[in-house]
Parts: sequence; structure tokens; C-alpha cells
Amino acid sequence: MIEKKEMIYEGKAKKVYKTDDPDYLIVSYKDDATAFNGEKKGTIEGKGAINNSMSNIIFQMLEEHGIPTHYIEQISETDTLVRAVNILPLEVIIRNVAAGSFSKRYGVEEGTPLAKTVLEFSYKDDELGDPLINDDHILALKLATFEDLDTVRGYAFMVNDALKEFFLEKGLKLIDFKIEFGKCIAGDEDDEPGDIIMADEISPDTCRLWDKKKKKKMDKDRFRRDLGNLEETYKEVMERIRK
Repeated sequence: MIEKKEMIYEGKAKKVYKTDDPDYLIVSYKDDATAFNGEKKGTIEGKGAINNSMSNIIFQMLEEHGIPTHYIEQISETDTLVRAVNILPLEVIIRNVAAGSFSKRYGVEEGTPLAKTVLEFSYKDDELGDPLINDDHILALKLATFEDLDTVRGYAFMVNDALKEFFLEKGLKLIDFKIEFGKCIAGDEDDEPGDIIMADEISPDTCRLWDKKKKKKMDKDRFRRDLGNLEETYKEVMERIRK
């Protein structure tokens, strides 16, 4: 039995704990909600348990599609055992439909389908506001190698294909999402130390999901934009995912 030790990191939505095995960590999901780089704060009751379970269901689905993840085992409502990784300091954003900051930045009406799936990188730094960053910046700052970026891109588009199909079956349209990747600290039967795998979470916190028929927003935009019915919406998404 893996034992939870001291907390080593607390972010906006999760806490990360050491275990008695250095190859594994425990991620604990919180009910806290933030938006606009932490400027808006609140609580969504039950969000931690929902995001934990939903992420784990989706991680297992992605593994079946050949995408390696850090998921090992859910150990409580809000806690999951994961493989320890060194996180790349990059948020990987995939956009299928114009929305949010993309619409604002480029003057494109929200809901406009994009002629090509867009992949963006942002530099994970709260003090800088997670600025957009391109390949040359990443290489110049030694945040990742060319080979790392090639691997991340390949996995990100695979994730997009799998998620679009998965959510569509649940009556949800995947507008955009952000994911993170890390390098394995220890190997296993499938991966070597240093191999890149998917980490973090996949939930209504990190995905824009619209109801396929009604185009109702089914994600954290309900918090960002004060649309109401936060708890009910997260619960509904979870119910659809479980079907």
C-alpha cells in the first residue's frame, strides 16, 4: 500500500503529495475554482471528486488509443496515484472551434469552426500570465528540445482525435482544451526514464464542452462568465461520461 507523505505542490485546482515510493505521487483534486490567471476565485461543490473521476476515465480511454499517461490508480473520491514526471513548463492548447481568448485575440466570432485544428503553446508561469510562446522561443529558452516538441505535437493531435469522438458520443462537442506533458522519472514495461507521457487532468476545467444540440456551455466558462448552474453542469457532464 502506497503511503501519502508531505505535500510538494499546490496549484489552482490540485495538490500533489510525495509517497513512500519516489516513482509515484498522489494528486488530490480541490473544489476551488479560478479564472483569469487566479484573479477570479470561487468554489464549485463536488468539483474535485468529479474532475478526479472524469480525468481517470478519460486517461484510461486514451491509454487504449496508444497515448501514455501518468495514471495508475484512483485511491479515493478526490485522490489518484500517478507516475512521477518532470513536467514540461508548457501548456499545450488544441482548438477546433473559435472561442475564448482565440476569438478575442483574432476577432473571430465565437463558435466559428476552424479550417484547421490549431495547436498553441503557452509558457507555464503565473507571474507572466502564461504567455503564448512559439517553437523558437521554447528552443531558445531550453524549455524543451525539438524532439520533445515533435513528440508532444503527435500525442496532442492523437488526444484531440480520441476526445472529439469520445465526447461526441456523450452529446458534447469539444471546442478546445489544454493539456500538459512530462518526462518519466522511472521506466516501466512500456516507457523508459525520460519518455514523454501525458499528465495533469482532462475535465470541464480544462476543456470547453458545448452541448451538441443546444450549444449550451458545459464547462468552466459557466464560472468565468457567471452563467450559473455550476454544480449541476459539472454533475451532468460526469453523468454523461459514465454512460
